[in-house]
Amino acid sequence: VQQQGEATREADFMMQQTMLRVKDPVKSLDFYTRILGLTLLQKIDFPSMRFTLYYLGYEDKTDIPQEVKERTAWTFSRRATIELTHNWGSEADENHLYHNGNSDPKGFGHIGIAVPDIHAACKMFGELGVKFVEITDECKMKGLAFIEDPDGYWIEILSPNNMLSITSDTESCEVKQTQHDDSDSLANLNPKI
Repeated sequence: VQQQGEATREADFMMQQTMLRVKDPVKSLDFYTRILGLTLLQKIDFPSMRFTLYYLGYEDKTDIPQEVKERTAWTFSRRATIELTHNWGSEADENHLYHNGNSDPKGFGHIGIAVPDIHAACKMFGELGVKFVEITDECKMKGLAFIEDPDGYWIEILSPNNMLSITSDTESCEVKQTQHDDSDSLANLNPKI
């Protein structure tokens, strides 16, 4: 963790969190911990503003500091966490919905979870009653699955080893890759179609 006053270096930057608003934290925490296997790292209540933040990640529970200030610093130094934001009372409003970004107007798409065996994971999700958006076992994107959380957010389930075949089979899957050269400017990263 960088101390205040130290020079900022991009090499020290990291993807720390993605925030999702949730209607019912009991259902969402069950889904993300029991079904996806994430660990609740920290819960922070904001009583005056009537909301609670839940931070989850793939961390060992025994590594989580018990002292509050140390735990807070530790939580915000973890990579790729999910922040679930619950606005109090939303769970009691049957008409309350959050837009998942996958219908018009489109925006946010999904988060991705890597698993060692996509078929075993999908079998487990099916047995647990998880809602599937899509399972792709034929080209264009063979070996991917999309499931929904309790609020309808999409979660891509992928196997890192399968991604090589998906991204390299450019003939049958119509995938175009561009080579990235670190010396290029950001403007040169835009592929010409």
